[in-house]
Amino acid sequence: MSRISVELVPRSRSGLRAELEAVAQYLPGVDTVNVVDLTRYSTRSWQGCAFARPRYRAIPHIRAVDLDPDGPLAMVDALATFGIDEVLIVTGDAPADMSARVYDVDAVRAIRRFRRELPHVRVYAGLDPYRQSLARERDYLERKLEAGACGFFTQPFFDLRLLAAYADLIPQEAEVWWGATSVLTLSSLNYWRARNHAVFPRTFAPTLEWNRTFAAELLAFARERRQHAYFMPVKADARAYLGGIV
Repeated sequence: MSRISVELVPRSRSGLRAELEAVAQYLPGVDTVNVVDLTRYSTRSWQGCAFARPRYRAIPHIRAVDLDPDGPLAMVDALATFGIDEVLIVTGDAPADMSARVYDVDAVRAIRRFRRELPHVRVYAGLDPYRQSLARERDYLERKLEAGACGFFTQPFFDLRLLAAYADLIPQEAEVWWGATSVLTLSSLNYWRARNHAVFPRTFAPTLEWNRTFAAELLAFARERRQHAYFMPVKADARAYLGGIV
């Protein structure tokens, strides 16, 4: 059965609680929350996921570069306490000011460690259609699956044709969370193009109507394939962006 997640950012605990209440009130189809991990905020992803439990299944983002290969996994107790049995491993960027220590640990190595030390936890990996060629990304996905990943969270897509191309590359047994996000301003559009090298169709328009239509199309695509969908309401009210769709 297809699942639907909303991606949240734990900027503050009060703000996270308010966002969770809004999701519960206006987005009845959502059964999962995935929480990003940004070192500039005091609340880590697994702590943020605790606020979503037990109402939602919760998936924290885990940054591979934060995992000390000679120390224990910092989130183990929180995962056990709150019944969190899924994680998303991302490589993670080094902090801009180098204020926090990072390690030479990539996503593949981190996936292997989680599968070895927490075999009951389902591990997802990232899929980024914009960082390299389609063939090289396919090979990277295969290495992550061999390391023990059960599936992937994609970077947000904006074009169903590109989404379909990647769908054909992923083994059928892998779970996939297809992602979409709201892009409602020209500055946001330019950010995605310049920073992430995202591909937009010529028909794209930074309007709520376009974003809602694409969200519905992506969800239908995922359901047709018995896969999952997640949505990132960025600078958009979750109800306005997704209300009546999920």
